[in-house]
Order: sequence, then C-alpha cells, then structure tokens
Amino acid sequence: MNNKAIQANLLMLLAAGIWGFAFVAQRVGMETMGPHWFNSLRFFIGVVALVPVVLWIGRNKAKTIDQENELKSSNKTLMLGGLAAGFLLFVGATFQQVGLQYTTAGKAGFITGMYIFFVPLIGLFFRMKTGLGTWVGAVVALWGLYLLSINEDFTLSKGDTLQLICAVAFAGHVLMIGYLASKMDTVKLSLIQFFVAGVLAMGLALYSEQLTWEMIASTAVPLLFAGVMSTGIAYTLQTIAQQHAHPSHAAIILSSEGVFAVIGGFLLLNEVLPPKGLLGCGLILVGMLMSQLMPRLRLPQRHKPV
Repeated sequence: MNNKAIQANLLMLLAAGIWGFAFVAQRVGMETMGPHWFNSLRFFIGVVALVPVVLWIGRNKAKTIDQENELKSSNKTLMLGGLAAGFLLFVGATFQQVGLQYTTAGKAGFITGMYIFFVPLIGLFFRMKTGLGTWVGAVVALWGLYLLSINEDFTLSKGDTLQLICAVAFAGHVLMIGYLASKMDTVKLSLIQFFVAGVLAMGLALYSEQLTWEMIASTAVPLLFAGVMSTGIAYTLQTIAQQHAHPSHAAIILSSEGVFAVIGGFLLLNEVLPPKGLLGCGLILVGMLMSQLMPRLRLPQRHKPV
C-alpha cells in the first residue's frame, strides 16, 4: 500500500469518527432545541463551511472559454439536481433527528448505516443487478437489527423505526447522488442540497417549533460540531480521500461510523448496550460489509457431464 493510499485511509477514518460522534452532538442538541430548527441551522452552517471549499476548488481549476460556456448551460441542471438531492437529504435527516429523541446515539448510528445495503436493494426497482452477497449481507444485518432493536413483544421501538426509515431515505439520496455525480460538480451540488434541506427544515421548524437566541447560545457547541465538522470538514475529507482510496477499503472504513457512534454514546452520554445489543451491532456491521465487499458472490455452478 502506497503512502497516498495510507493517508487516504486515515482521512476516511477521521471522517467516519466525526460522523459517528456527530450522533452525540445531534442528541445533545435536542436538549435545548427542537429537531427541525437544529437540522435547519446545521445545514446552513454546513453551507457556510463549504463555501470556501467551492471557492478554493474553483480558483485551482483552469477554465477555458468552452468550459465556462458549458458551466453556464449546466446551471439549470445543477439547480434541479440540488433540489432533488436536497429533498431526499431533508427527509432522511428529519427522520434521523426526530428519531434520536427516542433512541440512543449508538443504536441510531448503526441503524442509519444500514443504508449501505438498502442502496443495492432499492436499485432492484431500477433494474440494477444485485448479487447473492448483498442478499446474504441483508439477512445478517436484519438479524443484527432484531438483536439490537426488537422488543420482547416483537416490535421496533419508535426511535429505531424512525432511524430505519431514515436509512431508506439516505439510500435513495445515495442513488440520486450517484446518478448526478457524473453530470455536475459534486461539491457545488452538495452546497445546493444543504441549502435546500436547510430551507425545508426551517419551514417545518417555523410551523411546529419555537426558537430563541438563548436556545441558539445553549446549543452552539453541538450545532457547530454537526455543521462545521460533520457537514463541512468530514465531507471534504471524504472527497479528498476517495481520490486515492480503494473502494473496498472505503466501504470498510466509512461503515465504522456506527462503531464510533457507540463509542461516543458510551464516553459522552453514558449509553451502555447490553451484550445482545453489542452482538446486534456486530452483525449489522458484518452484513453491511458483506453487501459492499461481496456483491457479486454467486453460488458455485455444477458442471454438467458431457
């Protein structure tokens, strides 16, 4: 493994750690602020954090006259793509943030991470082929979800159910970004989607919640961590790292977000999972990795006699 690949892996590990601990910030933030205002302000802070990145990338790209004309003609496509991606991001973030009121940061991190195998499953509806490895990974992860979240009366708790819906929404968001990424500047797309998600979350907040300067001041640290660190810095680290990282390594490292969420919940919120829950977390992690690393697994073919 060369130095660039090692550096890329370390950057992605740092990004996964930031995202994992962001679940703690999001949960703490709702002690003094409603979930929709928290999301709205978080996304707007993320927009501010990404603006310097967009400007820096723009200054370091040599543009010809043809390229500038092409950029002007693609602005409409960029805006439409940003609206679509922003809506899906808003849906996922809303269910995640509201659900965090009723579950732990660690459980939310692992259940949200299940979007990794929901992506190929949803892809079936768009005629995307899915191998046996994805199905095996899904079964393993669902078994883990049962151990982690299913109650004695065989029901999911309210918070865990909302996190599961969040994972499905984020899977749709990943598919949307995958479709749009080859057609436009992904950093600018992210800037627009964060703004759209922030506006939609603000609409919900204005309808259902109150906001005061005291709330903002009391929630400043969680907001800044979720906005600057999780949205701005971690996204930038991932973008830089994945230019040099092997896809398999990226899947393994980024899926550790759920592990960091459990660690953060334990260290900062005194959240403790029982052995059954820890086993469930482990199975979810194994299932997610199988769906990413073994998507083309096939049953062995028996050769017919000639």
